[in-house]
Parts: sequence; structure tokens; C-alpha cells
Amino acid sequence: MAQWNQLQQLETRYLEQLYHLYSDSFPMELRQFLAPWIESQDWAFAANKESHATLVFHNLLGEIDQQYSRFLQENNVLYQHNLRRIKQHLQSKYLEKPMDIARIVARCLWEEQRLLQTATSAAQQDGQAAHPTGTVVTEKQQILEHNLQDIRKRVQDMEQKMKMLENLQDDFDFNYKTLKSQGELSQDLNGNSQAAATRQKMAQLEQMLSALDQLRRQIVTEMGGLLTAMDYVQKNLTDEELADWKRRQQIACIGGPPNICLDRLETWITSLAESQLQIRQQIKKLEELQQKVSYKGDPIIQHRPALEEKIVDLFRNLMKSAFVVERQPCMPMHPDRPLVIKTGVQFTNKVRLLVKFPELNYQLKIKVCIDKSRKFNILGTNTKVMNMEESNNGSLSAEFKHLTLREQRCGNGGRTNSDASLIVTEELHLITFETEVYHQGLKIDLETHSLPVVVISNICQMPNAWASILWYNMLTNHPKNVNFFTKPPVGTWDQVAEVLSWQFSSTTKRGLTIEQLTTLAEKSPGPSFVRLFSLCELFLPVFTQENMAGKGFSFWVWLDNIIDLVKKYILALWNEGYIMGFISKERERAILSPKPPGTFLLRFSESSKEGGITFTWVEKDISGKTQIQSVEPYTKQQLNSMSFADIIMGYKIMDATNILVSPLVYLYPEIPKEEAFGKYCRPEAAPEPDPSDPSNCESPTFCLWIQFHAACD
Repeated sequence: MAQWNQLQQLETRYLEQLYHLYSDSFPMELRQFLAPWIESQDWAFAANKESHATLVFHNLLGEIDQQYSRFLQENNVLYQHNLRRIKQHLQSKYLEKPMDIARIVARCLWEEQRLLQTATSAAQQDGQAAHPTGTVVTEKQQILEHNLQDIRKRVQDMEQKMKMLENLQDDFDFNYKTLKSQGELSQDLNGNSQAAATRQKMAQLEQMLSALDQLRRQIVTEMGGLLTAMDYVQKNLTDEELADWKRRQQIACIGGPPNICLDRLETWITSLAESQLQIRQQIKKLEELQQKVSYKGDPIIQHRPALEEKIVDLFRNLMKSAFVVERQPCMPMHPDRPLVIKTGVQFTNKVRLLVKFPELNYQLKIKVCIDKSRKFNILGTNTKVMNMEESNNGSLSAEFKHLTLREQRCGNGGRTNSDASLIVTEELHLITFETEVYHQGLKIDLETHSLPVVVISNICQMPNAWASILWYNMLTNHPKNVNFFTKPPVGTWDQVAEVLSWQFSSTTKRGLTIEQLTTLAEKSPGPSFVRLFSLCELFLPVFTQENMAGKGFSFWVWLDNIIDLVKKYILALWNEGYIMGFISKERERAILSPKPPGTFLLRFSESSKEGGITFTWVEKDISGKTQIQSVEPYTKQQLNSMSFADIIMGYKIMDATNILVSPLVYLYPEIPKEEAFGKYCRPEAAPEPDPSDPSNCESPTFCLWIQFHAACD
């Protein structure tokens, strides 16, 4: 389906964002009239190559002429008029600068794609919110459940065949020993003639041995096929479903959509583990049967060792994969920024075994340790026994609530030569959890580890440490690449934009719109228009260390302080959608200029490193000319003493007649100020009564007492 057609089917809230993308520079009517042709052109290439831009622009004018001819045939006067006006405007503005229109169209198409992605992501999140326990089952998962049911059925069928085999072998063994005890088998072996009855018994015995051999061969063959099926399902579980869950956990750690719970995955893995243990017992049973009765060419002797080795390997690998970190390391005071740990501050994490065997309750002792790239001591309770009481659903887990790290000071600041080139906020460490399982004669060493963490010693390092966590989990699903920042990969602006939006949506009710992300793209270091395209490369130092143009601070430091400002001081206004926040000066003027005086919008300051918010409004000068005015930004320090809603409601300026008036009347586009902010203002405190005024006295006696003391004074 064409992109423009998909956009028309979006909800109203997204269509409103779509309307804001278009202006006279590139009218929406033209986008509508020429949608298929516009989407077929490489506008991004034209935006960077003038010769191609010139060609595309002239083709655009030709397409307009063709569309005009169609309207002429249809006698559609209105569309003819609009199209003629649009063509004249484009010729006058872009004939000598075709790259400009190419950049504008490319930007609009990119923003449309982002809008579609946002709508799709929101729909998926709504689906997950409606099914918080992960009850939505994909077609692939339905197939997986069907395969697990098939395995359980085949294991039960195998159990019946094993009983048949045992009964058949018992019958054969009884008849064989009976004939042997009667000496008839010995006579035959000595070459003596046999009676007819004896020959008949021997024939029956041979038939029983043949049936026994046939059933044994059938069982070992079917067991081999069953183990192959188990291997296939296990790979689906560990390499796909569990890997998908781990990737979702990574994304959730950096603010993405919430991760689904592990209960269903635990049910699947437990089911497979139970089937594996059953089949292992059946293989052991084969060994017992073979020790009682064996013969030349016995299939059990030939195939049982390989079956035993295969099932043990499967079970070991399944148990190792099933040991996971359910909740990544996180300081309770900073729940929205996991994987950053400050020395001396408590952090928590939780591990879980996705094999729900009651016999393992209180049997597995978990030990916590950290890697050796820097020398840390883990203080607190660093060993704990897994139990089923640790969680509400009875899963086997262990939660570590009171762990802290203390760095051992030694030569080179406790750092090895391998990491000496990295700054502290780019050093990655792994917290490892170890235990041993003894189950049904098997000893299995289990080990799992957290996602890489950054260890800081001062809270001022938090912003850059969090930027490292964002960069790592955005660009890789490698579970333990602690050398990631020795040569960090580049990210695309498309990837960065999504993660930046998550920083807002994960702690508020509202992420960033396409227009807000576009403004951020233009403010990040580098050519502004290039940053609009999804394949643009963005380097980590540009993101976190390089100063923005004309500023003494980096893009990330500025944005991180705005995020903090929103969460602590203006959260309700942000959630209501009252704060436009990120908007270019050009766009601000374009949308405010047509509005009546008193219309205002709220945006974040571009000059305040610590985070500031201001408002811009429309007013008319004496000659009636439209003026766009702004106020000095309000910072966290000022918002500590007065809410932003109170500031807006009480803001006044001196007019031409020296009278104090409020220049703020309507929040853009046309919401009355009182309607938007009145409910967030503090009620005016009633004036305290004057004790010397008798009219304020509640008791005559008390009034006389006040008057007496007033006279004495």
C-alpha cells in the first residue's frame, strides 16, 4: 500500500501531526495530487546533487501540468485554480534553488515514515497493555506449542511401547529359561534329535526373539527421531523465543516498550525439560533390559550410548539456557536508569531458573561476582538460595536486594592496561551469577550474567554513563561485549530518534512527535538536513561530547537536563500535550504569525545547559504589525519556588499606557489559558485576619482581651 494511503487511515491524533508537516513551501494538496509519483523519486539523492535536483524539479512541474490537464477535463475549477497557484509559487521560489525543494520533500517523506512507525509501535504497545501477561500468541508460537504437545504425546506413546517391550522380554526370558531348565536346549546344542513339541517351542521362542528385536529396533529408531524433534524445539525456544525476550529486555532497559513476562516461556521450557527427563529414564530402562537379555546384533548395544549422550547434552544445554537474569541491576533511587551502578549505593537484581521443578526448591545456592577489569568488592548478601517463595507465581528465583560495589584502590586507579584508554563512563562490566545443579545423577554448572553495566563513583557521571548504556543496547544484542567502546559503532539518526523518544515516553505519558524529533535532528551537531534521513550516521562522541553550534555543552547534556526538568517540574503539563517543547525558530514564527494576539506556546530553552522552559507569544505593535515575543527561560531553581502554571497565569507586562496586562491569552492553537492551566495553579491563600479588628473576633471576651492589650501597647 502506498505510504500516503497508509497515512490517511491513521487515527485523528496522528493526522493532526501530519497536517503540521505541510505549509506553502510544500503544500499538502500537491502531496495528495501527485502521491505515487512523489513517493517514486529519490529526493534524498536530489537534496545532495544539484544536477539531479534540477531534473527532478522540472519533472515535478511536468507532473503538475499533467494533473492540471486532468482537472481541466473534469471541469474541476477549484483544483485547477489551486494547482496553477502552487506551480507559480514553486517556480518563483525554487527554480534557481531546486535542492531546497528536494530537501523539503525528503524531510516530509521521512517524517511521514516516522509517523507511521510511531503509530504502529503505539498499536503494538496497546496490544501488550491489553494482555500484560503476554497472552497474545503469534502463529509461530502456536506452532511451537503444537510441537511441544506433539513431543509430550510421543513421550507418552514411548512409555507404552517400553511397557510392551518389557512384557515381551519377560515372556521371552521366561520361556527361554523354562526350556533351558528342562535341558531341551542342551540336547539341541549337542545335535540330538528333538521331539516335535520341543521343535514347536523352539520355533515359538525364535518368533518371540524376532518380535523382541523388531520392537527394540523400532523403539531406538523412534527415540532418535524424538531427540531430533526435541533438539529442533529447543533451538526454537532458546535461540529464538528466549533470545527475543532478552532483546526485548534490552530495549525495555533503555525505555522501550515494556517486556512481556517469562511465565509462558517458563511453561514451555519446563514442559520440554520434563519430557527430556522422561526419555532419559526410558533410555536407562533400555540399558536395564539389555543387561537382562542381549543377543548378537542387539540394537540397544549399538544405539543406546549415542541416545544417552544426546539426551544428556540436550538437558544440560536447556538448563544452562534457562538460567536468566529476570531483572537487571538497578539502583532503587534511579529506577528509570538501570545498568548504571554507583559505588557505595545499593542496587538490586533478580535471577530465575525457567525450569519449574519443585524438587529444586532451596537446593541451588547462587553466588554473585563481578568481572576483573577493575577490582571491586561486592558487599552485602552476595550468596542466596533460590526458592519458589521469592515470587508470586511460584517460579524458582533469587532476588538480591542489598548489594553494593566498593572499588579496590591500587595501581593505575584499579584499572588494567586493557581499559586504561577508556573513560570511566565507557567501561563495561558484567555481574555474574553462578550455581550448581545436582539432579537425577547429573551435575550441571549454571552461569548467567547481567547486561553490561557502567560503574560510576559520582552521581554527576550519571548522564554520560546512561548515554553509554543507551548506545550499547541500541546498537548490539551481544550479551557480554565489554570491549564495545574501544571502537563503538555508529548509529543512524533513525535509531537515535526512537531511543530519544523512549526517554520521554518511559517516564511520562507522552513520547516525542515527528516534528519534535525533526527539531532535535537539526540541533544535533552536523549538517542539519542530512540528519533527517534514517541512514545518516551519528557517532557517540558527537552525541555526548561535541558541543552544539554556538553552545558550550553537548547535545546529550542539554537534552538530559530537559528530561529531568520535565519529570520533576512540568510533568502534568507535558502529559497534557500543552508543551510544544522542541520547535525551530522558523517553525515557531510560521505557526504563531497567523494567530491573534495573545496566542502563545511553550518551548524548551536552547541556551540553558541546566534545562529551561520559556513561552513565546503574539502581539501587535503600535502600527499593527505582528511581533513574536519571548520571555527569559525559567530554570529548575525558579520552578522550585513557583509552579510553571502559576507563572503563566500570573505573568504580566507593561503596555503602552503603563498598565500591567497579561500578554498570554490562548495556548496554541486556541485553548483559553484558564482552561489549560487553571487546574494546575495553587489556590490563592485567604488573607490572615487582623487580630486588632474586632469584626474578626469570634468571641466577645477574646475581642475585649485584644482591645485591652492593644490599648496598653
